[in-house]
Amino acid sequence: MAGSATAFSRTFNVSDPFTSDLLKSSLSLFVVINPIGSIALFISMTARMDLNASERKVVSKNIMITTAALLVAFGIAGTQLLSLFGIEIFSFMITGGILLFIISIELLTRGMWRYGDFTSTDIGVVPFAFPLLTGPGAITSVIISLQTYGWLVTLISIAFALLATYTILRSEDKIFRVLGRRGLIVITRVLAIFLAAIAIQFVIQGSNQILLS
Repeated sequence: MAGSATAFSRTFNVSDPFTSDLLKSSLSLFVVINPIGSIALFISMTARMDLNASERKVVSKNIMITTAALLVAFGIAGTQLLSLFGIEIFSFMITGGILLFIISIELLTRGMWRYGDFTSTDIGVVPFAFPLLTGPGAITSVIISLQTYGWLVTLISIAFALLATYTILRSEDKIFRVLGRRGLIVITRVLAIFLAAIAIQFVIQGSNQILLS
């Protein structure tokens, strides 16, 4: 991801160090959050809720507020918090991978996340804001960005990534009209397989790092 951002910077002659750092941090975080890959889950969850447009907007805002709070919180005290409990970041990656794998199995077999109150706008908190958007990859990316580029670049990159994510989520009606219910079912199952692969990759990476340390 950093290599792609560097190539982008060279192509468009982004020579300013701050702009280049911001570009690399924002692109990396956006790719890890992957709102495009999560839109099918968002539509499938909200499809079970008898909500009007304003209530759907509340769900999207809940997702963004929770995701922003978690990313900033882990950016501020992520390393210290994990150290306080004696947890390494690699163990956190394994745990997050297991959680994502459970969600992927639910999506693959049932087509939706069956736990939680699907009549409440709080559904945006779990499992969407966490652990899907604010997963181990996003948390690790924020911690690394903070240590590498500093506070200003990290906070702006979080804002950019979340603004893009919110825009995608608010376009769910247009996406649903294009895909249709049957197309959504197919895409949800396909994305569930990719989500399972990502989850396994988190577990493998975390396990390898623990074995090497």
